[in-house]
Amino acid sequence: MDDLDVALVVPRQGPAGLFGPSAELCARLAEEEINEEAGVLGRRLRLTVVDGGAPPAKVAGQVGQLVGSGAVQAVTGWHVSTVRQRLVPEIAGRVPYVYTALYEGGERAPGVFLTGETPERQLRPALRWLSSELGIRRWTIVGDDYVWPRGTARAVRSYLAEQGALLCDEIYVRLGTQDFSEPLRRIETSGCEAVLMLLVGDDAVAFNRAFGAAGLDQLRFSPLMDENMLLASGVEGTRGLFAAAGFFETLPTGDGLDFGARYHARFGPQAPPLNSMGESCYEGVRLLAELFRRSGGEPDVRRMTALSEGLGYDGPRGPVEVRDRHLRQKMFLAAADGLEFDVLYQLPLDPLDH
Repeated sequence: MDDLDVALVVPRQGPAGLFGPSAELCARLAEEEINEEAGVLGRRLRLTVVDGGAPPAKVAGQVGQLVGSGAVQAVTGWHVSTVRQRLVPEIAGRVPYVYTALYEGGERAPGVFLTGETPERQLRPALRWLSSELGIRRWTIVGDDYVWPRGTARAVRSYLAEQGALLCDEIYVRLGTQDFSEPLRRIETSGCEAVLMLLVGDDAVAFNRAFGAAGLDQLRFSPLMDENMLLASGVEGTRGLFAAAGFFETLPTGDGLDFGARYHARFGPQAPPLNSMGESCYEGVRLLAELFRRSGGEPDVRRMTALSEGLGYDGPRGPVEVRDRHLRQKMFLAAADGLEFDVLYQLPLDPLDH
C-alpha cells in the first residue's frame, strides 16, 4: 500500500525561522508515533518539508506543484498568514490543509482546518484578566505590518472598547525589523500602561532586548511568545512579560508533561525547547491522521469536512474538539519568570465567562 505523503510547511529562515527546528521535530514525533501505531489505516505517513520562511509566492509554488503532481495528499504546518493566503488558492481544496499557527480568524476556504489560537479565544479573555486582575486599561499595539497583526488589532480594538479600556497608539513596522528606537520613543510618550506585541520571532526578540535596555516599565503581553524567544531575549528583556497560548513547555498537566517527556526522550536533552508553535505541528499531523481515518483513508475534502464536526481526541493540550473546522482547546496565560514561563491561569473557554 502506498505511503500517505504530507507536505510540512515550516519556516527555516526569516523572522519566524526561530520556530522551525522545534516545529519540525514535533511533527516528526507525531509521524513516528502514528507509524508505530500501524500508520493511517495501514498506510505509513511520510512528511516532506517545505521551507515556509521563503517568499510566500515561492512557498505556494512549491506546495502547489507537490499537490498537483500527486506527490502529497495533504498539507500542514506553522507559517505566517501571508503564506497561508497564498497557499489556499494553490491547494484549491484538492487535499486537506491543516493550518496550525495562531491567526487573525475568519478563514473559511474549503478544505482548510485550523488548530491554532484565534483572538476571540486567546486575546479577548486574556485582556479581560489583565484588566480585572492587574488594572491594565491603557494599551499600545506594536506589530509587524502584515495580515496577522493588522487583523488581530481590529479584533483587539473591539475587545478594549467593550472593557472600557483605551488604545493609546498603534505602531507597525516592517517584518524583519531590528531597530525599535522610534516605537520605543512613541511608547514612552503615549501614556500607556501596557504594550500588546504582535511581532514575530526575531522581531519580538529584538523588541524585548531594546525594551529591557531602555528601562521602560510598561507591562508587555504577546500571543506569540515562546521559550526560544525568552532565551534569545535574555532576563533583562523578559521582565513584566506575559503570554497566552494553548501550550507551554512548563504546562503542569499530565498530557503536557507526558508530551515533553516523549519529545526529550526521542530527541535528547539538547533538543530545541518545546513551544506552542512546535507543538501545534504535532497537533496538525495528528489531526490529519484522524481526518484520514474518518474519511476511509482518501483525501476527500468534502467528506472530511462533513465528518470533522465534533471530532475529538486527547493531545498535549488536553482534550480538543473540532468545531466549524477550528480546534476548540484550552488556553493558558503565563508570565515570564526569567527564561521560563510560569503558567498562571487557564483562560475561560467562553471568553465572556469570568
